[in-house]
Amino acid sequence: MITVVGNLKGGCGKSTITFNLAVWLARHGIDVVTFDLDPQATLSDAIEVRREEGVTPDVKVFRSESDPARIMANHRGEALVDVGASNLWAMRQAIGQADRILSPVPPSQADVWSTARFLEIVKETASTRIKRPEIYLFVNRADTHPMLRESDETEAALATLPGVTVLKTRICQRTAYRRSFSEGRAVFELAPGGKASQEFLELAGLLYPELHSSATPSESRSSKQGA
Repeated sequence: MITVVGNLKGGCGKSTITFNLAVWLARHGIDVVTFDLDPQATLSDAIEVRREEGVTPDVKVFRSESDPARIMANHRGEALVDVGASNLWAMRQAIGQADRILSPVPPSQADVWSTARFLEIVKETASTRIKRPEIYLFVNRADTHPMLRESDETEAALATLPGVTVLKTRICQRTAYRRSFSEGRAVFELAPGGKASQEFLELAGLLYPELHSSATPSESRSSKQGA
Protein backbone atom coordinates (compact mmCIF):
# COMPACT_ATOMS: atom_id res chain seq x y z
CA MET A 1 0.00 0.00 0.00
CA ILE A 2 1.21 3.49 -0.87
CA THR A 3 0.38 6.14 1.74
CA VAL A 4 1.14 9.75 0.86
CA VAL A 5 1.64 11.96 3.91
CA GLY A 6 1.22 15.53 2.84
CA ASN A 7 -0.34 18.96 2.94
CA LEU A 8 0.39 22.32 1.36
CA LYS A 9 1.35 24.32 4.42
CA GLY A 10 4.80 23.80 5.87
CA GLY A 11 5.26 22.83 9.49
CA CYS A 12 2.26 20.52 9.64
CA GLY A 13 4.38 17.62 10.94
CA LYS A 14 4.25 15.30 7.94
CA SER A 15 7.93 14.26 8.19
CA THR A 16 7.52 13.46 11.89
CA ILE A 17 4.49 11.28 11.21
CA THR A 18 6.17 9.56 8.26
CA PHE A 19 9.31 8.77 10.26
CA ASN A 20 7.44 7.37 13.25
CA LEU A 21 5.09 5.30 11.09
CA ALA A 22 8.01 3.87 9.12
CA VAL A 23 9.84 2.79 12.27
CA TRP A 24 6.64 1.32 13.72
CA LEU A 25 6.02 -0.74 10.58
CA ALA A 26 9.65 -1.88 10.40
CA ARG A 27 9.53 -3.03 14.01
CA HIS A 28 6.50 -5.13 13.13
CA GLY A 29 8.54 -6.88 10.46
CA ILE A 30 6.82 -5.11 7.56
CA ASP A 31 8.79 -4.47 4.36
CA VAL A 32 8.50 -0.68 4.37
CA VAL A 33 10.24 1.95 2.26
CA THR A 34 9.98 5.72 2.55
CA PHE A 35 10.23 8.47 -0.03
CA ASP A 36 11.44 11.92 0.93
CA LEU A 37 10.16 14.13 -1.88
CA ASP A 38 10.44 17.38 0.08
CA PRO A 39 13.54 19.46 -0.77
CA GLN A 40 13.98 20.24 2.94
CA ALA A 41 14.89 16.53 3.37
CA THR A 42 13.91 16.43 7.04
CA LEU A 43 12.87 12.78 6.83
CA SER A 44 16.19 11.83 5.23
CA ASP A 45 18.09 13.68 7.96
CA ALA A 46 16.22 11.83 10.73
CA ILE A 47 16.89 8.46 9.13
CA GLU A 48 20.56 9.36 8.68
CA VAL A 49 20.80 10.17 12.40
CA ARG A 50 19.20 6.81 13.15
CA ARG A 51 21.85 5.05 11.08
CA GLU A 52 24.69 7.03 12.65
CA GLU A 53 23.41 6.07 16.09
CA GLY A 54 23.21 2.41 15.05
CA VAL A 55 19.51 2.11 15.90
CA THR A 56 17.70 -0.88 14.40
CA PRO A 57 15.73 -1.70 12.43
CA ASP A 58 16.97 0.48 9.63
CA VAL A 59 14.48 2.35 7.43
CA LYS A 60 15.01 2.69 3.69
CA VAL A 61 14.60 6.18 2.25
CA PHE A 62 14.64 7.33 -1.36
CA ARG A 63 14.92 10.91 -2.65
CA SER A 64 13.24 12.42 -5.70
CA GLU A 65 16.31 11.80 -7.91
CA SER A 66 16.00 8.02 -7.37
CA ASP A 67 13.03 7.58 -9.76
CA PRO A 68 10.43 7.12 -6.98
CA ALA A 69 7.57 6.37 -9.38
CA ARG A 70 9.35 3.23 -10.63
CA ILE A 71 10.31 2.11 -7.12
CA MET A 72 6.74 2.59 -5.84
CA ALA A 73 5.33 0.64 -8.77
CA ASN A 74 7.66 -2.32 -8.11
CA HIS A 75 7.58 -2.38 -4.30
CA ARG A 76 5.21 -4.99 -2.86
CA GLY A 77 5.31 -3.91 0.78
CA GLU A 78 4.31 -0.67 2.46
CA ALA A 79 5.44 2.68 1.06
CA LEU A 80 5.25 5.99 2.92
CA VAL A 81 5.71 9.15 0.88
CA ASP A 82 6.56 12.51 2.48
CA VAL A 83 5.57 15.31 0.11
CA GLY A 84 5.32 19.09 0.41
CA ALA A 85 4.23 22.10 -1.59
CA SER A 86 7.83 23.02 -2.41
CA ASN A 87 7.84 20.20 -4.96
CA LEU A 88 4.38 20.18 -6.52
CA TRP A 89 5.49 18.00 -9.43
CA ALA A 90 6.62 15.24 -7.06
CA MET A 91 3.47 15.71 -5.00
CA ARG A 92 1.26 15.12 -8.03
CA GLN A 93 3.32 12.11 -9.10
CA ALA A 94 2.93 10.55 -5.65
CA ILE A 95 -0.80 11.29 -5.43
CA GLY A 96 -1.20 9.67 -8.84
CA GLN A 97 -0.06 6.35 -7.38
CA ALA A 98 -1.38 6.65 -3.82
CA ASP A 99 -3.78 4.18 -2.27
CA ARG A 100 -4.51 6.69 0.46
CA ILE A 101 -3.66 10.21 1.55
CA LEU A 102 -2.87 11.03 5.16
CA SER A 103 -2.91 14.72 5.98
CA PRO A 104 -1.82 16.08 9.39
CA VAL A 105 -3.49 19.41 10.17
CA PRO A 106 -2.31 21.76 12.94
CA PRO A 107 -5.08 23.55 14.86
CA SER A 108 -5.56 26.82 12.99
CA GLN A 109 -7.94 28.28 10.43
CA ALA A 110 -5.01 28.88 8.07
CA ASP A 111 -4.19 25.17 8.11
CA VAL A 112 -7.82 24.26 7.42
CA TRP A 113 -7.80 26.53 4.38
CA SER A 114 -4.50 25.04 3.24
CA THR A 115 -5.88 21.52 3.64
CA ALA A 116 -8.94 22.39 1.55
CA ARG A 117 -6.65 23.57 -1.24
CA PHE A 118 -4.54 20.44 -0.92
CA LEU A 119 -7.69 18.34 -1.35
CA GLU A 120 -8.40 20.21 -4.59
CA ILE A 121 -4.98 19.11 -5.88
CA VAL A 122 -5.73 15.52 -4.82
CA LYS A 123 -9.12 15.62 -6.57
CA GLU A 124 -7.66 17.09 -9.75
CA THR A 125 -4.68 14.71 -9.85
CA ALA A 126 -6.75 11.59 -9.17
CA SER A 127 -9.67 12.57 -11.43
CA THR A 128 -8.68 10.14 -14.20
CA ARG A 129 -8.14 7.17 -11.90
CA ILE A 130 -10.73 4.39 -11.67
CA LYS A 131 -10.11 3.98 -7.95
CA ARG A 132 -9.58 7.22 -6.04
CA PRO A 133 -7.29 7.26 -3.01
CA GLU A 134 -8.90 7.29 0.42
CA ILE A 135 -8.26 10.52 2.31
CA TYR A 136 -7.65 10.68 6.06
CA LEU A 137 -7.23 13.85 8.06
CA PHE A 138 -6.31 14.31 11.71
CA VAL A 139 -5.37 17.13 14.06
CA ASN A 140 -1.61 17.25 14.56
CA ARG A 141 0.33 19.39 17.04
CA ALA A 142 -2.85 19.74 19.05
CA ASP A 143 -3.06 21.95 22.12
CA THR A 144 -2.51 20.20 25.44
CA HIS A 145 -4.20 22.87 27.56
CA PRO A 146 -7.81 21.78 28.26
CA MET A 147 -9.17 25.34 28.05
CA LEU A 148 -7.97 25.95 24.49
CA ARG A 149 -10.60 25.15 21.84
CA GLU A 150 -8.67 25.49 18.57
CA SER A 151 -8.13 21.74 18.21
CA ASP A 152 -11.86 21.05 18.63
CA GLU A 153 -12.73 23.82 16.19
CA THR A 154 -10.22 22.56 13.63
CA GLU A 155 -11.52 19.00 13.88
CA ALA A 156 -15.09 20.24 13.40
CA ALA A 157 -14.04 22.30 10.35
CA LEU A 158 -12.23 19.33 8.79
CA ALA A 159 -15.38 17.22 9.16
CA THR A 160 -17.19 19.60 6.78
CA LEU A 161 -14.74 18.92 3.93
CA PRO A 162 -16.18 16.53 1.31
CA GLY A 163 -14.85 13.05 0.64
CA VAL A 164 -12.61 12.71 3.69
CA THR A 165 -12.44 10.69 6.89
CA VAL A 166 -11.42 12.62 9.99
CA LEU A 167 -9.60 10.30 12.39
CA LYS A 168 -10.82 10.66 15.97
CA THR A 169 -7.37 10.81 17.44
CA ARG A 170 -4.89 13.63 17.89
CA ILE A 171 -1.15 14.05 18.02
CA CYS A 172 -0.28 16.76 20.53
CA GLN A 173 2.51 19.33 20.53
CA ARG A 174 5.11 17.52 22.65
CA THR A 175 8.87 17.74 23.13
CA ALA A 176 9.15 13.99 22.47
CA TYR A 177 8.47 14.53 18.76
CA ARG A 178 11.37 16.98 18.45
CA ARG A 179 13.64 14.56 20.33
CA SER A 180 12.47 11.82 17.99
CA PHE A 181 14.26 13.52 15.10
CA SER A 182 17.36 14.65 16.96
CA GLU A 183 18.01 11.15 18.33
CA GLY A 184 16.88 9.13 15.30
CA ARG A 185 14.33 7.20 17.36
CA ALA A 186 10.56 6.98 17.23
CA VAL A 187 8.64 8.38 20.18
CA PHE A 188 7.68 4.88 21.34
CA GLU A 189 11.37 3.93 21.37
CA LEU A 190 12.31 6.98 23.43
CA ALA A 191 9.60 6.55 26.08
CA PRO A 192 7.32 3.52 25.52
CA GLY A 193 4.96 4.50 28.32
CA GLY A 194 4.84 8.23 27.58
CA LYS A 195 1.88 10.26 26.34
CA ALA A 196 3.46 10.82 22.92
CA SER A 197 3.93 7.06 22.52
CA GLN A 198 0.34 6.32 23.54
CA GLU A 199 -1.22 8.81 21.16
CA PHE A 200 1.02 7.80 18.26
CA LEU A 201 0.22 4.08 18.75
CA GLU A 202 -3.46 4.95 18.65
CA LEU A 203 -2.98 6.69 15.32
CA ALA A 204 -0.92 3.81 13.93
CA GLY A 205 -3.57 1.33 15.05
CA LEU A 206 -6.28 3.23 13.18
CA LEU A 207 -4.20 3.30 10.00
CA TYR A 208 -3.06 -0.34 10.23
CA PRO A 209 -5.78 -2.18 12.18
CA GLU A 210 -4.34 -5.56 11.15
CA LEU A 211 -1.25 -4.69 13.19
CA HIS A 212 -3.18 -3.02 15.99
CA SER A 213 -1.55 -3.53 19.36
CA SER A 214 -0.84 -1.45 22.41
CA ALA A 215 2.86 -1.91 21.71
CA THR A 216 5.22 -3.18 19.07
CA PRO A 217 6.61 -6.71 19.57
CA SER A 218 9.96 -5.39 20.84
CA GLU A 219 8.23 -3.07 23.29
CA SER A 220 6.22 -5.96 24.69
CA ARG A 221 9.41 -7.88 25.38
CA SER A 222 10.99 -4.84 27.05
CA SER A 223 7.94 -4.38 29.28
CA LYS A 224 8.03 -8.00 30.41
CA GLN A 225 11.75 -7.84 31.15
CA GLY A 226 11.28 -4.69 33.20
CA ALA A 227 8.24 -5.99 35.10
